[in-house]
Amino acid sequence: MMYQRKSEDRGYAEFGGWLKSMHTFSFADYYDPKFMGYRDLRVINQDWIAKSSGFPAHPHRDMEIITYVLKGAVEHRDSLGNVGQIKAGEIQTMHAGTGMRHSEYNPSETEDLQLFQIWIMPDVVGATPGYTQQSFTREQKLNQFKLIVSKDGREGSQKINQDADLYASVFTEGYEQEFALRSKRGAWLQLADGELEVNGQILKSGDALVVEEENLKIKALKETEFLLFDLR
Repeated sequence: MMYQRKSEDRGYAEFGGWLKSMHTFSFADYYDPKFMGYRDLRVINQDWIAKSSGFPAHPHRDMEIITYVLKGAVEHRDSLGNVGQIKAGEIQTMHAGTGMRHSEYNPSETEDLQLFQIWIMPDVVGATPGYTQQSFTREQKLNQFKLIVSKDGREGSQKINQDADLYASVFTEGYEQEFALRSKRGAWLQLADGELEVNGQILKSGDALVVEEENLKIKALKETEFLLFDLR
């Protein structure tokens, strides 16, 4: 089974000129009963945050929250005392657990910020809150599936409270590689920028594809950055 989610069909929200957001799944004021998430993947928002702007402190609980920065940098502060900047190529992982507050801000006075905000449902409620961040270079993602998030933290990936693997890749034009899914698993492939052919389907910037087949045959029609979720 395959299903394509085109970029232009996502929900769209704009707030006061400082935030533009494309919602893959129902979120905030955007509601579509056909798109409430996929397996344990609940949210993928692609956000553009204007210079010197951002989200004030707000609460989360019982959610695994992953921020993948595409351009610029995001400044993070949370109720656990963590303060830092996450730059393009880096990710942050929050285990909201019993509850935590955080703010996200674009500290640049000249450059807009672009990121993916990802929520994954945890396999345990009431976990101890936690926070980590990590850099993954372009070279680590180039023409390969680089594991950046997993349940067990294997291969140097960030641990989360869910049996979900997240890979980040940058494929150069013409490069192709297969990805084998484990039995009864499902894949969500999300493009950031570029163009891919996946099992005969053409995907462009912002598009996504659900694949529940044994293998994904992925070919870059131009240089492409994308995320691949392997979900139970």
